[in-house]
Amino acid sequence: MPEVALSRGPFRRILGAIKLPVGDNFAVAGLVIYAVFVLTAIFAPVLAPFDPTEILYSADYDLASDFRPGQEGHILGTTSLGRDIFSQIVYGARSALLVGLTAAFMVAFIGTIVGLMSGYFGGWIDTVLMRLADVAFGIPFLPFVIVISAFLEPSIWNTVIAMALVLWRDTARVIRSQVLTLRSRGYVEAARVSGSSDFKIITRHIAPNIIPLSLLYGSIAIGWAILTEASISFLGFGDPDSISWGFMLQDAFASQALSRQAYHWFIPPGIAIILVVSAGFFISRGYENLLFPKLGR
Repeated sequence: MPEVALSRGPFRRILGAIKLPVGDNFAVAGLVIYAVFVLTAIFAPVLAPFDPTEILYSADYDLASDFRPGQEGHILGTTSLGRDIFSQIVYGARSALLVGLTAAFMVAFIGTIVGLMSGYFGGWIDTVLMRLADVAFGIPFLPFVIVISAFLEPSIWNTVIAMALVLWRDTARVIRSQVLTLRSRGYVEAARVSGSSDFKIITRHIAPNIIPLSLLYGSIAIGWAILTEASISFLGFGDPDSISWGFMLQDAFASQALSRQAYHWFIPPGIAIILVVSAGFFISRGYENLLFPKLGR
């Protein structure tokens, strides 16, 4: 396995190991989808024609409820309470990306640290950390998130914390197995014999080689996090003060939008969720090809 020049600092080597899977068409499509939604979230106040929580009225001062797409200037129509659906879609991108990116970072970070410590040091540290991973594997994911969200004050951050407490297990197990193979490599043994500290060996020789694996599981976690937040909001355990795509689906379900054939109400947020979750898995496919190029053959 080729090494980066020793003159570079350890953290610069770790950053240098971060690569985007731009060689895979699916991964590029996923990155484009994320870029579109990130720009939508950033420029939401410019793109959204109305406040997503504002109850609107028509020119005749009647409640602007159940407007169809295009009526009264509403691109996707309005809800039964007179809220603009397009504006909710735009602002919902903020909640989705906030939850997805934050949860993915926490999952990848915790899983990478646990996997590094467990695989490199072994012994009782490995035993304790892997038993914690076994406990995390035994916890049913969605019920656990629902319980945490129900007992704590409804908040996006509580959902993120609940996901981070459980989903790190997969990342940690895979990182640990990779570290077990790396720590016996010749260049690691040479660094140890030359008197390098454990911290230096981990940051200079091991961490840069497992960063792509961390990014792989981080990209998968983005999709799971967004899907989980949508599920929690749909079940009524989400933050009532935050507009999200899951909240829109729950609102449409409670208002019997399907029986009223208000497809413009629940299909757009459903499509947005599908696109963002699929983008995460497209990127993970690209990282798989980057890590295991023989799979592409």
